[in-house]
Amino acid sequence: MKTVVVTGAAGLVGQNLIPRLKGRGYRIVGIDKHPTNTARLRELHPDIEVIAADLAQPGAWSDAFRGADAVVLNQAQIGGLERGPFVANNVTASEHILAAIAQHGVPYFVHISSSVVNSQAHDLYVETKTAQEKLADACPIPHVVLRPTLMFGWFDRKHLGWLRRFMDKSPVFPIPGNGRFRRQPLYVGDFASVIAAALDQKISGTYDISGRTEVDYVDLIAAIKRIAKARAQIVHIPYRLFWALLWLYARIDRDPPFTTNQLEALVIPEVFPVIDWPAIFGVAETPLEQALAETYLDPRYSHIVLDF
Repeated sequence: MKTVVVTGAAGLVGQNLIPRLKGRGYRIVGIDKHPTNTARLRELHPDIEVIAADLAQPGAWSDAFRGADAVVLNQAQIGGLERGPFVANNVTASEHILAAIAQHGVPYFVHISSSVVNSQAHDLYVETKTAQEKLADACPIPHVVLRPTLMFGWFDRKHLGWLRRFMDKSPVFPIPGNGRFRRQPLYVGDFASVIAAALDQKISGTYDISGRTEVDYVDLIAAIKRIAKARAQIVHIPYRLFWALLWLYARIDRDPPFTTNQLEALVIPEVFPVIDWPAIFGVAETPLEQALAETYLDPRYSHIVLDF
């Protein structure tokens, strides 16, 4: 039985990856620092080892890498307003993880990067994810770098998951401008299968794992509303007003689910590279409508909401 260490195990990708790795017979060690989400991970998977630790701080957690066959370097700071957490979680923690991989002779790792390294956007997430990928590239240990686009699926506490829940809390759902911003949403279930295939085959290189169906943001929101049978009415409001409302909200909540920087990135007219990753990794792509239905209607996991 091969052992895989998964960092950021209690987040969106980790929670979707772990059941798929279990299904392939892997022994799993999950590491995460979020207390509530780590407790939920233990509850869902009492048969795996779960370590609560801040990877930006040196500690006994590195002992878990001894004897491991692979690591999935997956932890990341996605949102927020302060530079410190982005540097700590995306850069410093990655330095510590790569050092532990080298110290214990782990022969292979998967680095979860992001499509934003190719983005026109400029924010703390783009800056630190780019720096994180450079750390992985500089490591001589065999590895693969995967760059997913915006993901959705079970356990999505930010992005589309938060927007879906907002539809149940508000009578109206605001769309900035006309909402005609091209997106390439990636089903995290498919992405987890790509990671598992990379581990099975020890694939190396850098791959852009983009959602292969392009859709305008407003149409994506309309599809979620229809599938989830949400009652909120979609309302278009001017971009500048939308930006101002987010700015005001950030004065109240220091960890807002959606920020002005993310809004600015949303409206940039860009499309990321599309490759034939289903053929490269041997993974069947889930059609967008089916993936949305699995995300919001599945009786096992669709009701589970992770904390921020």
